[in-house]
Amino acid sequence: MNLKSINPYNGKQLASYKQHNQKQLANKVQQAQQAWINYQQTTISQRAVWMNNLAQQLIHQQEHLAKLVTEEMGKPIADGIAEVKKCASVCEYYAKHAEEFLKDEMVDTDAKKSFISYQPLGIILAIMPWNFPYWQVFRFLAPALMAGNAGLLKHASNVSACALAIEKLVDAAGFPKGIFQTLLCDSKNSAVVIENPLVKAITLTGSTQAGIQVAKKAGELLKKTVLELGGSDPYIILEDADLEQAAEICVNSRLINNGQSCIAAKRFIVVKTVEKAFTALFLSKMKSKRYGNPLEKGIDLGPMARTDLRDELHQQVTESIEKGAKCILGGFIPEGKGAFYPPTVLTNVKKGMPAYDDELFGPVSAMITAKNEEDAIKLANDTCFGLGGAIFTKDLAKGEQIAKEKLQAGSCFVNSLVKSDPRLPFGGINQSGYGRELSLIGMREFLNIKTVYIQE
Repeated sequence: MNLKSINPYNGKQLASYKQHNQKQLANKVQQAQQAWINYQQTTISQRAVWMNNLAQQLIHQQEHLAKLVTEEMGKPIADGIAEVKKCASVCEYYAKHAEEFLKDEMVDTDAKKSFISYQPLGIILAIMPWNFPYWQVFRFLAPALMAGNAGLLKHASNVSACALAIEKLVDAAGFPKGIFQTLLCDSKNSAVVIENPLVKAITLTGSTQAGIQVAKKAGELLKKTVLELGGSDPYIILEDADLEQAAEICVNSRLINNGQSCIAAKRFIVVKTVEKAFTALFLSKMKSKRYGNPLEKGIDLGPMARTDLRDELHQQVTESIEKGAKCILGGFIPEGKGAFYPPTVLTNVKKGMPAYDDELFGPVSAMITAKNEEDAIKLANDTCFGLGGAIFTKDLAKGEQIAKEKLQAGSCFVNSLVKSDPRLPFGGINQSGYGRELSLIGMREFLNIKTVYIQE
């Protein structure tokens, strides 16, 4: 079966892509291995030249690339341009810092000389989702290639044009042919690639269930994995918070990428004393957001990536309402074409409702009332996930303490939306996965951290 790219704004098919069969996939793995044998010997400075070229290619083609992503998965064109620029920044970051991150570390022992050396593993398979078709890939690609690894990309089938565009960008930047390749295949055939002995590790961003399946397959083969999975990020609004600032940040975080982000704000846990005031501000700002053709300027939300995903989200909203939640904004499927879902706000959300227990991957906000600060922290941690979280308070010392010691998540922010940054490690705990991307830590995930011990 071919991989189809459907425009979620109008439902029209953009393109159809013939899948690589198992023989073709095996050949691509072999090509990557042959490229890697020589590539691992290249200097870091030479890799940096190619990586900076890649950053320039991204900036030069930003409008074209943004249009591709908008047509394939529906994000507003301005968001697409911002995503491409962020990809350029991560390329520049690792081009600048790779030599420092990869240098040998001397260790004082009883040996004449002992040190830690960082060596590439070989071929890394990346299984990536559709919601940030470029950024999800580049935050793996940049550190992996700078570290001397080869990369294979199995992207989500609905963003195949974006996937192929990335391979062309890498080639145009001057990297050796075959060192980074896109695989057009479904999950069944990607499992065959995981089994290939030349593939040394797998990184996946996606749903918890997808992560479990990949981890199980890789575990049977003793191959390392890094998994960035789902999230239901809590945003805690304490009674001393700047409510205007908090509402603005919370709305922006909830609606970024049409609400389809693992680290988007999803559960708003508001201390009872400021619940009415915060909810009023939040509701007003949500009402001001416009959804429509994502290629038009001034549009805040485009359609969701697929109609089936929109329908699943609506089912979660409907079930939550049936169990006692109150819908004070949105909560309906608009008439007409496109996979649209309006900004939606649910109040009176409690445990046992999908809006409380599950990830809402779309523009739906769950408002949860907390008795006090202690109760707010307890509610925030009452989840199977653990990707990100935020606290809003004017007491920065208190916010820091909650972020550091009390909130159970991989990234905890104070008075800010949760976001990924090349300079900081990114990843989750519990059902949100394990391992880290970005920063020095992310680069070292796919390296042989080798002990070298020399005695006379």
